Amino acid sequence: MIMERNAVRAILLTSEAEVLLMRIRRPESGDFFWILPGGGLEPRETAEAGLRRELKEELGIEDFLVGPLLWRRQHTFTWAGKRICQREEHYAVPIPRFKPRISDAVEAQTVDRFHWWPLAGLTQATESVAPIALARIIADYLAYGAPQQPLEMEILVD
Repeated sequence: MIMERNAVRAILLTSEAEVLLMRIRRPESGDFFWILPGGGLEPRETAEAGLRRELKEELGIEDFLVGPLLWRRQHTFTWAGKRICQREEHYAVPIPRFKPRISDAVEAQTVDRFHWWPLAGLTQATESVAPIALARIIADYLAYGAPQQPLEMEILVD
């Protein structure tokens, strides 16, 4: 059985072209990887409301501008023994650098640490960064602005 899930993620960018990522561990393998802050939407929750809730829980921030939708993806993966088909929207969030503070106990068990990555550093990471195309998405946004239509991708991850 596959669980269907809608999610939203923030590409938090400083004026120095740094992006905030969270390091989490896969329950099945124990491998670490880096992801954008955000998560699943609650029933009838809008993308903006969900992003505001998630960033408050995961990062402790409430005052921010939700920028343009840059990217959509649908991916299927296994997490804690459950098969999940997740549809994600990725929004640019321009923001000054800050120190994240997790306020949600469940999130605190999942997140290992936070790191502000310079754009060039994303391509040199020794651990996985998700989405794989993140450096390109950010570079294109910084060079050309928001796309007329968000990029879309469907991938299968295990």
